[in-house]
Amino acid sequence: QVQLVESGGGLVQPGGSLRLSCAPSRSIFSISAMGWYRQAPGKERELVATFTSGGTTNYADSVKGRFTISRDGAKRTVYLQMNSLKPEDTAVYYCHAEIRQTPFHRSSEVWGQGTLVTVSS
Repeated sequence: QVQLVESGGGLVQPGGSLRLSCAPSRSIFSISAMGWYRQAPGKERELVATFTSGGTTNYADSVKGRFTISRDGAKRTVYLQMNSLKPEDTAVYYCHAEIRQTPFHRSSEVWGQGTLVTVSS
């Protein structure tokens, strides 16, 4: 079963930056609706940023102007550039996508294992 592999999390001071990356664990037929979600301790998982099926971007109000989602189509990779980080951005960040493994498979929803981002001085 294909997985989404995330990297780039870690500890950063307030005001700092981090860049998250996410890519499928192996070759696939197609990928769409790639995006990032996060879950802070004691809270529900929430959308951070995502590409819509039409290719536009959608951001949570709390990260607009600070976070930027981008992608490399050839590498099937999605990135999340996080600037001006705040302690309230501390969470486990999850990559999400709709993946079709082969032309004979239906598209299915896939989540990454999560990467921890801690913003603290």
